[in-house]
Amino acid sequence: MDSSSISIVATLALAVMATLGYLVGHRRRTGGDAVTLRSRREVRRAQGVGEELERIAQTIHRNLSRHGRSLSKFKQRVGELGTRQHGATWRELCREAGEILTPTLRLTTQLAGAYDQIRQQINHLMSFTEVRTDALTGIANRRALDESLASQLALMSRYQTGFSVAIFDIDHFKDVNDAQGHLHGDRVLQHVAELLDDSARETDVAGRYGGEEFLVVMPRTDLEGASIFADRFRLKLQEQTALTISAGVTFAVDGDTPDSVVARADAALYRAKAAGRNRVFRHTGEQVEPIHEEAPAPAEEAGSP
Repeated sequence: MDSSSISIVATLALAVMATLGYLVGHRRRTGGDAVTLRSRREVRRAQGVGEELERIAQTIHRNLSRHGRSLSKFKQRVGELGTRQHGATWRELCREAGEILTPTLRLTTQLAGAYDQIRQQINHLMSFTEVRTDALTGIANRRALDESLASQLALMSRYQTGFSVAIFDIDHFKDVNDAQGHLHGDRVLQHVAELLDDSARETDVAGRYGGEEFLVVMPRTDLEGASIFADRFRLKLQEQTALTISAGVTFAVDGDTPDSVVARADAALYRAKAAGRNRVFRHTGEQVEPIHEEAPAPAEEAGSP
């Protein structure tokens, strides 16, 4: 078995291990029930990670093989030049060095890109592990979300690839706990998490940010796309449950940190709450604005939090 085959097998093994880790954790949380539709979706996600890692490994192998042939040719030419005794040898050597420099620099860029792609897939694998999974809802926890934000900012700095963030907060969740108890409140959180995870793309990272707040990191998504996603999820939740949810959306800019991105999304969420809840506001980087001129909001009782 050559080195490329070993790399491919190793990456697929990582995906399998991540999948098994997720399923074991999920069964613990569900009391050993049969694998649900959501579990099967997670298996597909893990398979997608394995396939992407395999593609990266094959690309690296092709690039290294191509460069290896160039190096062999370069070494042969240098060896031939070493046997010559005329004054033009150094000029020919400079020409040969120039010819090998271009593919070497190209390989460096290709390897750097592959490294960043692998880092991205590692983040997806990490989302399956127990330490990065919210114990109640089974989706990503605060740690996984912070790592995803940091990774996306690193990719943006290197490749100018943007991303957006949406933060959601269940409206009047305290009333749910007070009226029906915390066990029911936990079931509500689980159901919201399931709907959010199903609504997000496989390349997105959806997680519980804390309490009744959820956050979605959306790679290669502009502010408009993130706004559409947030509003669709708001409507979906309202149609399928007795709940409403408010959301704040923003996109990353140069100089951002994970905290600054979330702070802008949170500022937009605060405005959505203040404007009557059950709506989406976005932070453009300069101002906070509603994504619609008007958004429906349920009637609020006096004194309701």
